[in-house]
Amino acid sequence: MAPVAMRSVAKSLSEAKPVSYWLDDPGRPAPEPALTSDERCDLLVVGGGYSGLWTALIAKERDPGRDVVLIESKEAGWAASGRNGGFCAASLTHGLANGIARWPGELAKLEELGARNLDAIEEAVARYGIDCDFERTGEIDVATEPHQVEELRELHEEAVKLGLGGGSEWLEGEALRAEVDSPTFLAGLWDRDGVAMLNPAKLAWGLKRACLEQGVRIYENTRGLKMAQAGAGMTVETPYGTILARRVALGTNIFPSLVRRIRPFTVPVYDYALMTEPLDEEQLASIGWKNRQGLGDSANQFHYFRITRDNRILWGGYDAIYPYRGKLDSEYDHRPETYLKLAEHFFTAFPQLEGVRFSHAWGGAIDTCSRFSAFFGTAHRGRVAYAAGYTGLGVGATRFGAEVMLDLLDGLSTERTRLEMVKSKPMPFPPEPFAWTGIALTKWSLARADARGGHRNLWLKTLDRLGLGFDS
Repeated sequence: MAPVAMRSVAKSLSEAKPVSYWLDDPGRPAPEPALTSDERCDLLVVGGGYSGLWTALIAKERDPGRDVVLIESKEAGWAASGRNGGFCAASLTHGLANGIARWPGELAKLEELGARNLDAIEEAVARYGIDCDFERTGEIDVATEPHQVEELRELHEEAVKLGLGGGSEWLEGEALRAEVDSPTFLAGLWDRDGVAMLNPAKLAWGLKRACLEQGVRIYENTRGLKMAQAGAGMTVETPYGTILARRVALGTNIFPSLVRRIRPFTVPVYDYALMTEPLDEEQLASIGWKNRQGLGDSANQFHYFRITRDNRILWGGYDAIYPYRGKLDSEYDHRPETYLKLAEHFFTAFPQLEGVRFSHAWGGAIDTCSRFSAFFGTAHRGRVAYAAGYTGLGVGATRFGAEVMLDLLDGLSTERTRLEMVKSKPMPFPPEPFAWTGIALTKWSLARADARGGHRNLWLKTLDRLGLGFDS
């Protein structure tokens, strides 16, 4: 891009606030008080993001008499649950292609369970009166290069062959640009019913309110420091008190687990997003987008983008930054060079929106695992359950994970716990510095594949054969 044009792109970021648009809301609820004494409960939930909030709420729905406590190290929804793109997908397998590759024998059941899970989220939003801008508009995966057109078409044909293509529609050329007009779009696959758009922070805050209304005791700014067995139960130490619980559910995702042996299964990947100012009627007309679907392109280094209730465009993805040695640090929450790159890509996709400015720019860590979708398990003789590794698709799948954790803690054999996906684990990441070296090589190879018509080098082919990968 020419220097003058690059200066114009940089100018679009001049007033962007370095905070998640979703969390920058005057309606943000006040935090609940921290725990300052000892507590006892039937179920302790550690983590106040979607994973923990769904677990606490469903636990009370299953048994209103169950005494449930939830602790959160900061405020409910402050991390990934309040910083994502607001795509709530039915997929439990990080997309159909990943499901076909990993669990072909139970894919139909996984798709069915995912669809039921999304329906249950929509029903809960209505039942508890959660005002989170829920719109079941679907999502279009778009191809912006010729090789991506063929890959998308093959995926669609495979889905139809498996009897799973009923809710999708193939769009090409003008048919696609009639939905959203970008000169970069060549073809697309529209999943009409399997994805909803929502305001992710408002969903988290609504779930927090629902938990409190159902009698869950929530302590914010209360970090779980150490966990140990205590008789028939477990104790979790916090800065100002200790909790004795019969059972513990861990919804800490990318943050260090209180079960140390599962820590190597996830690595933090920092993802970034921009939000535009609201578009006026002329700007909206120039891009169409009347049906308000979510969109994502089909590159290895992909973008995701969607339109909000107040007609802003969220534009995120592409860079997936793994910090050296997997360090979690708020200094990685902002990356100006990535913001500039994203802004450049935005105006390439929508040149008709030249002059639009970005109001917010932010980032945050995703809990990534080597199979791209969640894994589950128990510890301490079944007294503790965990779910982690959602790899960017946790807005919807965390509710399913909550059901799995509760099934496991209650010792139930269900259609969920009998799944191979639930019974198996991903390959753990190697210790440092091997993890950083391997991830860096994978990122370089993925970028090279995008630039070479999708051709995967020997390194990527080896990872494919081993069922390993790196993604956000």
